[in-house]
Amino acid sequence: MEGDENGSSPEWLKAAKRRLGRNWPVLAAASAAFLALDLHLGGGGLAAAGAVAFVLAVAMLFPGGGGERVAMQRSEGLAPNIDTLPAIHLAEAVQDPLYIFNRGGEVVYANAAAAVAFGPIAPGASLQLKFRAPEMHDFIARVLADGEPSATDYAERVPIERVYRVSAMPIGEGTGLFVLLFKDQSEARRIDRMRADFIANASHELRTPLASVAGFIETLRGPARDDPKARENFLQIMQNQTARMARLIDDLLSLSRLEIRPYVTPSDKVDLRLLLEGVGDSLAHLASESGVAIEFELPETPLEVAGDRDELVQVFENLVENACKYGSSGGRVVVSAEYAGPGGEKTVTVTDFGPGIAEEHIPRITERFYRVDVETSRAQKGTGLGLSIVKHILTRHGARLSIRSRVGEGSSFTVHFPPRP
Repeated sequence: MEGDENGSSPEWLKAAKRRLGRNWPVLAAASAAFLALDLHLGGGGLAAAGAVAFVLAVAMLFPGGGGERVAMQRSEGLAPNIDTLPAIHLAEAVQDPLYIFNRGGEVVYANAAAAVAFGPIAPGASLQLKFRAPEMHDFIARVLADGEPSATDYAERVPIERVYRVSAMPIGEGTGLFVLLFKDQSEARRIDRMRADFIANASHELRTPLASVAGFIETLRGPARDDPKARENFLQIMQNQTARMARLIDDLLSLSRLEIRPYVTPSDKVDLRLLLEGVGDSLAHLASESGVAIEFELPETPLEVAGDRDELVQVFENLVENACKYGSSGGRVVVSAEYAGPGGEKTVTVTDFGPGIAEEHIPRITERFYRVDVETSRAQKGTGLGLSIVKHILTRHGARLSIRSRVGEGSSFTVHFPPRP
């Protein structure tokens, strides 16, 4: 068999040789069987010819191992060859900030996420000059000296506080290159901080009435055992404290239920006009005790939104109750509602004319247990969770709460319901 013009073997012959090499155990066994059969038949050569034919058939029809099939698929464009993908493409696909640097601590490459997080850096610039914090200097120097994978924590303070888990490791063997990867831990840290604050605040809120109840029990079993007047007074205080704990537990359970299904949007039709009038009736006694008149400015036509009626009642009871308690010095509370035409945004505003809220408190007023005035809140039997519950319910409804207030001029809490699709 002659080769091609360059003196090399044809491709089909090369492939046949490779297949023969890969299938030699099967071919050897088959050849031995054919030769034994040939001897049994008297050595006429018929079986030997069959052996040759079998060998050629195997070589042409059965390509053998998976490695050749993968190579054929790659050559035909059926499978990607990971070995040919540029490293820069792989680094750019990483969504966390990533730097590649050499043994001199000079940046070889920085992906787009690194430029967004820390600003652009030119190739060849010093990585240690980019991150001036002493802990990063020590970390990079240690990685370059040891050449071993390592990790540390790093915090950026400006423009906003960010906390990263930084990992560094060499790339391959003998390349002289290292990769530095920043994993943003800010949200996880924030959640951990919120959880710790929540546990501390809840413990404090429960510990205070529990300590009061325990103290009065001890007094009733001792010095006030035979004092009917003191006993009646202490029992009333204990009842108030246990009621406070019950309210706190109820609010905590409400928050827990809301957080289990925060984005399950309710779909029932609720007429806000009728709902608000019902809220006014249920709080009439509280308003009377607080010396406040509740006034309504509602449209004459139905004001329908998609929502859960019981949860929306809880929202507006919280807002109107707060207005009556904390804005009682203004003497009145106005509940108004309006909409921007069919299918437009619907708003409900609860306005009091009390002392108002200082501007620095407004961004935090919906946080759990946050109080503008702790003593006033506790005197009004507040748990510090009402507005947090309001915020969670509105989030579930796709609505939002806006707050406007000036010290000495009262406060307005407005619920914005999104336009109907």
